[in-house]
Amino acid sequence: MSEIPNTLADRNLDATTVISLRREPACFAFLSSQSISAPVGIDTINLDLASVDFYAGRASIWATLEIRSEATDDQATAVLGFDESFLRPFTRALIEAATTRSPYRMLVRSPEDERSRCRVVEYVTGPGTALTEILITPQDQVLLIGISGDENGEETLFQLPRSDGFLRAFTKMTHRADQVLRQTVAETERLGRQRAAA
Repeated sequence: MSEIPNTLADRNLDATTVISLRREPACFAFLSSQSISAPVGIDTINLDLASVDFYAGRASIWATLEIRSEATDDQATAVLGFDESFLRPFTRALIEAATTRSPYRMLVRSPEDERSRCRVVEYVTGPGTALTEILITPQDQVLLIGISGDENGEETLFQLPRSDGFLRAFTKMTHRADQVLRQTVAETERLGRQRAAA
C-alpha cells in the first residue's frame, strides 16, 4: 500500500495558464487615473499561485492574475490578487457581460462587513487595495475591468478582449486553475490536520 505524501505537489500554474493576446484587439492595463504605472499594452495574461498557508485550522491560498508586456520586457506584473472563491463568479460575470453586452457589477464583499476576510485586491493603484465591487463594462471589442470608488467614481484598471476565441480560452484556463486551487486547499487542509495531530 502506497503512503500518502506529506508535502504539497508542485503547482506550476503560471506556465499552464498563459493566454496570448497578440492576435486579439489591443488591450491595455494601468488605465486608472490613480495607477502606479503608465499604461502598458497587454501581450499575455496568466494566473499564478502566490502563496499557500494553513493557520488556525484553516487552509488558505492566494493567486494573482498577471499580465506581461513588451514594454516591461515580458516581466510578470500582477493586476488582481484573489482567494480560491473568486475565479468561478468572476468568469461567470465576464461571460455575462460579454454575451449580453450589458455592464455587470460583481459584489466581492459587503462594505459594511468589516469582519469579512479580504477576498480580492487590485495592484493597479497600489500595493494591494481591497475591493468591494468589480465593474465589467463591455465595449465593441474589449471588456473594461474596473472598480467604483467613493472619491474618484468609476475607474478602469485594465482591459480584456471580448472575442469568442478569448472567452473560450479564458473559461478553459479558469476552469483548470479553479480545480488546481481547490485541490491545493484540500491538500493543504489534509496536511495541516495531519501535522496538528502529530
